[in-house]
Amino acid sequence: MKASITVLTLAVNDLEKSLHFYQTGLGLQTKGIIGREFEIGAVAFFDLDHGLRLALWPKTSLSVDTGLSISNASSLEFTIGHNVGSRDEVHKVLEEVIIAGGRIIKAATETFYGGYAGYFADPDGHLWEVAWNPGFDQVTTVS
Repeated sequence: MKASITVLTLAVNDLEKSLHFYQTGLGLQTKGIIGREFEIGAVAFFDLDHGLRLALWPKTSLSVDTGLSISNASSLEFTIGHNVGSRDEVHKVLEEVIIAGGRIIKAATETFYGGYAGYFADPDGHLWEVAWNPGFDQVTTVS
């Protein structure tokens, strides 16, 4: 398989609440919720860097589409990394998260690899790491 990931879909409990968090709270660009004309089609897409899209899709819709039952998931199953260009940017993003209604899981601190990072959870518990890594030469920013 050629690793060509184009969409990262997060299953959410409340599409409107999650849309507000990512769009209004974190400033990600979207056209809003589309696909409402389909029984399980309502979804919100956000264009990220490098052609990647973030999709928010109701957990109930994903359950119907896959045929899998909804079950309790652990926030530790995966994290999404958001790299920024400085320690100050790590703090800035985490402050935006608090204002947006997210929850800080781990305050920004020195990392074992020589960087600086903290973790937050979105309204559905999906974990994001906001990191400054001096070894990365490309960074993205939320705002």
